[in-house]
Amino acid sequence: MLERADVLLEEGRVAALADGLREDADEVVEAEGRVLLPAFVDAHTHACWAGSRVAEWEQKLAGASYLELMAAGGGILATVRATRAASVAALREGLEHRLAAMHRLGTGAVEVKSGYGLSTEAELRMLAAIAGARHPAPVRLTACIGHAKDADVPDFVAQTLEETLPAVTAAHPGAIIDAYCEEGAWSLAETERLARAARAAGHAVRLHVDQFHDLGAVEALLPLGVRSFDHLEASTPATLRRLAESDAFGVMLPASGFHLDDRYADGRAFLDAGGRLALGTNLNPGSAPGPSMPFVLALAVRKLGLTPAEALYAATRQAAELLELPERGRIEVGAAAELLLLDTRDERELAWAFGAPLIARRLA
Repeated sequence: MLERADVLLEEGRVAALADGLREDADEVVEAEGRVLLPAFVDAHTHACWAGSRVAEWEQKLAGASYLELMAAGGGILATVRATRAASVAALREGLEHRLAAMHRLGTGAVEVKSGYGLSTEAELRMLAAIAGARHPAPVRLTACIGHAKDADVPDFVAQTLEETLPAVTAAHPGAIIDAYCEEGAWSLAETERLARAARAAGHAVRLHVDQFHDLGAVEALLPLGVRSFDHLEASTPATLRRLAESDAFGVMLPASGFHLDDRYADGRAFLDAGGRLALGTNLNPGSAPGPSMPFVLALAVRKLGLTPAEALYAATRQAAELLELPERGRIEVGAAAELLLLDTRDERELAWAFGAPLIARRLA
């Protein structure tokens, strides 16, 4: 942290950074000692969908579990039906509306997954909507083609590997491939098949693991070069240590625990073991319908055991490194001029004063 500094922005980049800069400029913003931060980087979202799950949320309040809702045809499958019925234009419009909300809350770059199509055609429409979304900051596209299974397809896994994956490779070469490894979704063996096929086709891989059960995915799939393992709420201490010893990122999503079942990953243990931690909202219509990275910071400190500084680092620089956006998540010469001027002189207030409107101004 620099206690005092002047920052010169030119043509969307940080041109100079030092105490006492005196440069001619079109505009001078006097920070008056307030905190200047890089904009947040949201490392994990499902922000492209159609339909609403508010009624389902009421069922959850009445006692139905997330897995019970899935087994009854709700959960992800309810969003699948609505998403399949939506056009690319409608999907893009809904996504852009959510991206605008995230931008107002300080997010400067975001990962967005497909996954609610569960067919080749529907997944490609989702990916087209994500790729075509208009947003002032980068949107990283991920093809989450292993999200859930269509019970009406006799061998959905085979269809995904033999039809959907090649179609994604042709339309979006190099896109990240993702899968949800969990009881009731993709088994460990099925996830491994998809990960191996994706790697062979030239894709990097990220995976949802250990949200409700530790199925051994981290230990089994680390040798495949998986870029990140996301969720980790049910990960054992041994699993977290093994992941921390690797080059892969752990991505923790505390808003899911807040909305679902008060289950949280052990961020303190993961960091103490040397892990590379990124944070995300997991914005989606079922388990985390909130777009706010500042709220994720507040949860990370209270529920994951992070310090405010660690949470901020995981929500900026580390998340940017995971998304391969080296110019984001930092304030240094050459970095993107996507900055937040806070209405406070103490950056810890971001995690402390949850819900407070602390972003005084965006600078770009």
